Amino acid sequence: MASPLVGIAAVNSLLFWAYSYGRTLLTGSADVTPTLGQVAVAGAGAGIVNSVLASPVELLKVRLQVQYSTATGGGAVFRGPIPLARHLVQQFGVRGIAWGFWATVAREIPAYAAFYSGFEFAKRSFANALTDGDASKLSPLPLMLSGSVGGVSYWFASYPLDVIKSRVQNSKAPPRGIGYIAATASDIMAEQGIKG
Repeated sequence: MASPLVGIAAVNSLLFWAYSYGRTLLTGSADVTPTLGQVAVAGAGAGIVNSVLASPVELLKVRLQVQYSTATGGGAVFRGPIPLARHLVQQFGVRGIAWGFWATVAREIPAYAAFYSGFEFAKRSFANALTDGDASKLSPLPLMLSGSVGGVSYWFASYPLDVIKSRVQNSKAPPRGIGYIAATASDIMAEQGIKG
């Protein structure tokens, strides 16, 4: 249990740092309210940076989850992320732990552009309606609802790319190059159509 908690803590820490840094770069100051376009660009940039940690964490999570349905006898082959990571590196080298990196980047860019801009749009809308535009005076409920809008926006923007990423990370061997994203999307479309 500790390994996933540490992994997701590191991923979220990097994500929020990169977003804050990107906002400051785009506005010139941490005190300036960015436009929603600047929020989206900062979110997209944070998604790129976040992929460095998110990709291996996602890879290990996906492969650990799937092992129960693919293992003979239904049991786990690996008891946690460390033994799995060790196995992947021994079998495939560094590529084994970077498996699906570009698919993760492709997912994270629209995901976090949508997440942060969805959250900010909802928060600003609630602030305009409830507190004369002062978001610092919002109660927890509108902030939680804004977070929900951000979460729905995240998945709306990235779900098809998440399906591709998960399929890539469950393949028999790590892909080479970057063309595997389009090839995997094409395979999914050929097998299952648009609902795949």
